[in-house]
Amino acid sequence: MAGRAELRHPLEKYVREGVLPHIWCPGCGNGVIFNAFLRALDDLSFDLDRLAVISGIGCMGRVSGYVNAPAFHTTHGRAIPLAFGVKVARPDLKVVVISGDGDLFAIGGNHFIHAARRNVDMLVICANNFNYGMTGGQVGPTTPPGSRTTSTPYGSIEHPFNLVQLAASVGAIYVARWTAAHPRRLRESIKKALRKHGFCFIEVISPCPVGFGRRNQMGTAREFMRRLREISVLTKAKDPSEAYIGPDKIVIGEFVDVEGKPEFTDLIWGQVKEVQARVRRGELRIAL
Repeated sequence: MAGRAELRHPLEKYVREGVLPHIWCPGCGNGVIFNAFLRALDDLSFDLDRLAVISGIGCMGRVSGYVNAPAFHTTHGRAIPLAFGVKVARPDLKVVVISGDGDLFAIGGNHFIHAARRNVDMLVICANNFNYGMTGGQVGPTTPPGSRTTSTPYGSIEHPFNLVQLAASVGAIYVARWTAAHPRRLRESIKKALRKHGFCFIEVISPCPVGFGRRNQMGTAREFMRRLREISVLTKAKDPSEAYIGPDKIVIGEFVDVEGKPEFTDLIWGQVKEVQARVRRGELRIAL
């Protein structure tokens, strides 16, 4: 009506103009994850010029095209090495990788391991929907045993990764798992990780009602989400090996939260400055 202030979404400034509506299917948990990420930025009044968002191929990979910040959509499995390069070149930026379980832990698995081992300052948020949602619903590295996918019509016989245990074992300084049915806990976890200095990992169990859910009798999107909330168990234990995922229980919570571990870009730039100082003092000559 005339004279009434125009209604605007409170998170509008964090989303690129003209990119909505998004491509995610009705009931997909990726929108919940994206919302929690934006709300965490808003709560922290985060300077978007100090942020870089990197994603890979897959449903969740479209985030880099939606967020109104410096961003890059990489090739399949290469989100973390590109983010690594950004962080080394611009250590002043906070680098966030948001992608799916297939992208990060199948073709991209080796990159994840070594970025965590080196303790590169980045936050990796994994939307785990238990399958390759965008490319047809095939089996992935986190698909639960017995689950039906387009490439395992009689049920998966593979042993899946425990992503929490994997991240903890290779050196991440912060590791947590939530589900899309826990948006407030996820939001607070993202805020905590954004304030930390080192490699942080958050796994989010994300419902895929059209792909994984339909083939495994998860019901409607609402029923799938309700099921995630009902079987989730918040643990105070810090043993990542106990981060169980099964048809009757999903263990959620924070599993690793440490401080003081040397960060890779600090070390590499400290070494560069030391070499430069030695050159200036004449103690070292560099042949070109």
